[in-house]
Amino acid sequence: MPSRLLFLARHGEQDEAEVEGNTGLSARGRRQAALLGERLRGARIDAVHHGPLLRAAETAELVVAALPGVPVHCSDSVGDHLPHDTDPTGLPPAYAGMLAGYDAAERVDGPRRTAEAVARFAAVPAEGDVRELVVTHSFLIAWLVRHALDAPERRWLGLGLHNAGLTVIRFGAGGPPNLIAVNDVAHLPPELRGTGMPPDFVF
Repeated sequence: MPSRLLFLARHGEQDEAEVEGNTGLSARGRRQAALLGERLRGARIDAVHHGPLLRAAETAELVVAALPGVPVHCSDSVGDHLPHDTDPTGLPPAYAGMLAGYDAAERVDGPRRTAEAVARFAAVPAEGDVRELVVTHSFLIAWLVRHALDAPERRWLGLGLHNAGLTVIRFGAGGPPNLIAVNDVAHLPPELRGTGMPPDFVF
């Protein structure tokens, strides 16, 4: 029976010099990405997809260095965007404040692109066994985990993900999606692991 094994990885740590811009990876981020590539060396990846921002593209490039011959594709649908126009009512102030930072256009465009990503990557293929890696951002990974669990829509919030952390979901015709791993950082030494939470988050 056909199946899709979807590997999801958050990009490596961003260069702190210009955190707000379209910056590439820090030295730590490059090490994280290289180690992620080593982790995936024997995983028989068929293709790697990444978002358009530089930090995702650089992460994919370093990962693919350990996966010779694997094709790489840039996809706008797996970029850094708001996955769902979530109602902030009743949410903790940190989440409500974050959601308030998105304008009307982003509240429409982000969910549209997320729907494209779900249709493309969170589905059983027509035939064969497909193994793909998507190098993306924490919001989309959180949404795909929520989608796999069929959890309430607002539950994409609250899933903190490490830079270069690995999440794996299997989609098969015989049942619901199988969440195999979430935010796995076994390939990273302790000094290259982060908290998985934004630096300004207050509990």
